[in-house]
Amino acid sequence: MGQSWVKTETAGCDLGDERLNRRLGAILEALGERPGKSLPTAFQDWSNTKAAYRFFSNGNVSEHRILEGHFAASALRIQATSGPILILQDTTEFNFKRASPEKIGFTHVSTGQKLKDGRRKKHVVCGFQMHASLAITPDGLPLGLTAAKFWSRAAFKGTAALKRKINPTRVPIEQKESMRWLDNLRLSTELAGSPERCVHVGDRESDIYELYCLIEELGTGFLVRSCVNRLAEDGGTTIAKVMAEVQASGTHEVRFRDAQGKEQCAVLSVRYATMTVCPPIGKQRKYRHQELQIIHAEELNPPEDREPLLWKLITNLPVGCHAEAVNKLEWYALRWKIETFFRTLKTGCRIEELRLATADRLPAHAAPKAATLLV
Repeated sequence: MGQSWVKTETAGCDLGDERLNRRLGAILEALGERPGKSLPTAFQDWSNTKAAYRFFSNGNVSEHRILEGHFAASALRIQATSGPILILQDTTEFNFKRASPEKIGFTHVSTGQKLKDGRRKKHVVCGFQMHASLAITPDGLPLGLTAAKFWSRAAFKGTAALKRKINPTRVPIEQKESMRWLDNLRLSTELAGSPERCVHVGDRESDIYELYCLIEELGTGFLVRSCVNRLAEDGGTTIAKVMAEVQASGTHEVRFRDAQGKEQCAVLSVRYATMTVCPPIGKQRKYRHQELQIIHAEELNPPEDREPLLWKLITNLPVGCHAEAVNKLEWYALRWKIETFFRTLKTGCRIEELRLATADRLPAHAAPKAATLLV
């Protein structure tokens, strides 16, 4: 990894000062050669290390401005390819142990060892969240990030507690953290420059009706694993009820590794159907019904030592035959690549070992590490 790579990744980046631009290039080059090392170890001299720390303390430096060059380079790589582009969206948490967690932000409450009175000791885990969109080809070749959002929570509020006060489906999407899915979708589609080529792929957390409406508005595609049994057709039935009457079109074999790393093979029974999907009841005046394709793939004869595979996918892409349904299953299976990206940031780049003490500096330090992984 040399200067040519660094120039490509920083060509579209302007931090407002040529010295900052050059320093970013030096940081990318050092981290590219030693991605899992700390700044002192990556640079191997104190002068450049101090300059790097001053860089991250500069008010003009942010994670988004650092990644601008990488986003521009991703757009060029997308334009250099042909055919569909899969844009994988997902969220991860980076957790840290700090004496003053409020300086960073809260991710969740963890339950620890049992106390003498039988209760579990609880403590707040601090850190920040990263929501990223990763572009790949249908062959699995990574093309780079197309959008990324970093944030930390000022306070931790449990979802269950919020549900006791208000029905989440009636809260405007703009007031929810889940708005990040729509923001990344819009930014990624604009960056790619060819909405008709993009297929936005997400897990069950991305099963958001507003997202489907935005995709229709932008003229792009999506493939999402569903978690909501939505109302269907005229509103008098549900997706699950309609799919229960659909006959299997055939089978599909998938190979994967389980939680213990053991190789597994599963034979899935595949069903697909086109139907009208209705908005949530509280939002039916605001959003129109969507004509979408549903794919259900359920494992036949699963082993007793693990949960059977069951994928319930929803898409606006054509699914008119068994082969097209299998094609969408294969595309969704590539979603694991963004999980691998997040895992490498944590284990390979060791972001959770950073010793910076405040929330504003941690994401800025994580951003160049993310860029070095995808070239």
